[in-house]
Amino acid sequence: MKIVVLEGSPNKNGSTHLLAESFRQGAKEAGHAIETVDVAHANIHPCTGCVHCGYEGPCVQRDDLETIRKTILNADMVVFATPLYYYGMTAQLKTLVDRFCAFNGSLQRKRMRSALLAVAWNDDDWTFGALTAHYRTLVRYLCLNDAGMVLGGGCGTPAMTRASRYMRQAYELGKNLK
Repeated sequence: MKIVVLEGSPNKNGSTHLLAESFRQGAKEAGHAIETVDVAHANIHPCTGCVHCGYEGPCVQRDDLETIRKTILNADMVVFATPLYYYGMTAQLKTLVDRFCAFNGSLQRKRMRSALLAVAWNDDDWTFGALTAHYRTLVRYLCLNDAGMVLGGGCGTPAMTRASRYMRQAYELGKNLK
């Protein structure tokens, strides 16, 4: 299976990256092909709502979207990897997700698999509620097939993440993909 990981953290070596690396290692060992898109550092402009794309592209903006679009549509699975910023995905990842409107139909018809990898400093029982609701809505709207979530509460620093059970959970999620 071809998997694309959309890494939305502006911190290139932070907790989100560690979780994504664990997932990638497990998936690679299971024989899957993995490609990572550093969404946080890509040149992606916000959607203007002009609908020039007709919801099936191309977008009038000239940025990295067309390359990322091809990468996503060439994959069988998309993984959203993000730290929790004010109870949602990062603005960088959300900006890309908003631009999915330029290829909604293609995404919906593809019926890709998906997963969510997220980390947060705090670990209250409600910490990931808004993010998981958004993710589940994306899964439903885009006709994705959810393969699982790893929600790393208490992973505010790389050291905290390395010491957590979530590194193993991310590895196992990747390793157990069929």
